[in-house]
Amino acid sequence: MITPRVFFIRHGETEWSLNGRHTGTTELPLTPNGEKRVRATGKALVGDDRLIVPRNLAHIYVSPRHRAQRTLELLGIGCPDPMPWQLKREYDDVDVRTNAKVEVTEDIREWDYGYYEGLTSPQIRQRRKEKGLTGNWDIWRDGCEGGESPYDITNRLDHLIAEIRTRFHVPAIGRPRNEAGPCDVLVVAHGHILRAFATRWIAKNISDNPSLILEAGGVGTLSYEHHNINEPAILLGGSFMVEVVENAEQDERRKA
Repeated sequence: MITPRVFFIRHGETEWSLNGRHTGTTELPLTPNGEKRVRATGKALVGDDRLIVPRNLAHIYVSPRHRAQRTLELLGIGCPDPMPWQLKREYDDVDVRTNAKVEVTEDIREWDYGYYEGLTSPQIRQRRKEKGLTGNWDIWRDGCEGGESPYDITNRLDHLIAEIRTRFHVPAIGRPRNEAGPCDVLVVAHGHILRAFATRWIAKNISDNPSLILEAGGVGTLSYEHHNINEPAILLGGSFMVEVVENAEQDERRKA
């Protein structure tokens, strides 16, 4: 029986992610090393016998920020059409491997850091202290001056999670693979918003601080326990697909 998954990927390394500066609306390119690592991630984790199986993807959500969109391009998912921001399909040498549509959505853009844009956490705490605010700043609890609060983040993520479950997971969960069709979802976005996304997936309060780490270019997986849509879970470790290997072994036995 099928248990649908959500794969989420943080954009690759940028100059600001290297030095811990909060990057919300600022557009920054990936570093050369960031691009190299994302390509390597695609080769290692995307494929018929890998963690992310393109033909099983039903939909792809991506942030409006260029660094997230560039990350999706470099993964080599094999979408049939140009990305929404492209005039033509960028990598003609990449085989079409999925029929999933790519959707750019504000729901998964990075946290709006407001007055804290471009600052490091120590700089933010010092600024708050000078203004008479608590110096022990915690974004999960306090949010950002001039930006978004944990309440704001929760609302937009809950909207996206409800859509994923209704559109792609409820119709497929618990059904045989040949009946369910593609039902996995890929989300490409940013560090803070994806950590909050994982927390809300399991209906936990992000104000409690999720204590999750997601490195630049990092990959995570969400799913369900017991093939039950009402038991969402964070998948700490999952097995890779074996259908391709099993089919090849069966073909060899038939030939023999």
